[in-house]
Amino acid sequence: MAKLPVGGLRARLVLEGPVETPDTAGGVIRSWAVLSTLWGDVTTLNAQQRLEAEQIGQTVTHRVTLRFLAGLTTKQRLRRGAQIFLIRGVQDPDDRRRRLICTCEEIKP
Repeated sequence: MAKLPVGGLRARLVLEGPVETPDTAGGVIRSWAVLSTLWGDVTTLNAQQRLEAEQIGQTVTHRVTLRFLAGLTTKQRLRRGAQIFLIRGVQDPDDRRRRLICTCEEIKP
């Protein structure tokens, strides 16, 4: 794999992790805490319309390239401004711990 150019990572991303707080009914309330701020490259892969509960929605998938970050999991998410990206897969493409390729699904807040 070619060396990852610094100028190729132009998207400012915020890595968020889930925080679960018990509620009074025996369940939990999930919120998100900022873990780190990263630079990455976001490329749109696919956009599909879907019908859900008699409403038309859209699923948009993205490939997000980041410098290697140990501990990145699919339980976390990325944010770019108002855009929220659920991490669906994390891959170290050449097993050299230089970069990560994340497959993400954008959700609408």
